[in-house]
Amino acid sequence: MKLEVVVFTVSDVERTKAFYENLGWRLDIDIAAGGYRNVHVTPPQSDASIIFGQGVTPANSGSAQNLVLAVDDLDAARKDLSDRGVNVSEIFHYAGGPFNNAVENPRISGRDPEGRSYFSFASFEDPDGNLWLLQEITTRLPGRLWDSPQADVATLATLLHETAERHDYYEKTHGEHHWWDWYAPYLSARQNGSSPEEAAATADRYMEEILPVLSK
Repeated sequence: MKLEVVVFTVSDVERTKAFYENLGWRLDIDIAAGGYRNVHVTPPQSDASIIFGQGVTPANSGSAQNLVLAVDDLDAARKDLSDRGVNVSEIFHYAGGPFNNAVENPRISGRDPEGRSYFSFASFEDPDGNLWLLQEITTRLPGRLWDSPQADVATLATLLHETAERHDYYEKTHGEHHWWDWYAPYLSARQNGSSPEEAAATADRYMEEILPVLSK
């Protein structure tokens, strides 16, 4: 299964079509028959598209929230939108981490203080209030690409170095064990998209539940 299209409601099809074409999005389809109209556009280099028009959603549908566009340079993306006349927000990050709106005042002005990939955002709306988020992704987490080639030697060396540093704390605080038993679940978790903290917790649980290894 692959996400192909997001369909949402608009009030003025021509206005919305002009808005997205002004962004440089590719027009794939514009067909009409009776009270039905289907406009299909695709962001540059994207595998997923959007559809809007008449009769493509229930009549009382509301606006879409948090439609996410991945960009590798948030400053450049904001400038491009601004140059096209789009009112784009200042850069922000989430107080509780990406997409966490459960906390009070979830958005904090400025980039992620640690400069992490996935953690810095900007936003804009189309004429109907459909909200788009620009999420800066400079480096994807291991395992986040379906058809990614095997990691090169330098990437593997970096990941092994990180694993060794994370294991060092565990080794000093737990009883005798084989280092490779801790490395294996850590590396597996990282390659499947977990953060270093999540991967370390996974490795710790494995050691405690499967082997088990006791704390000193």
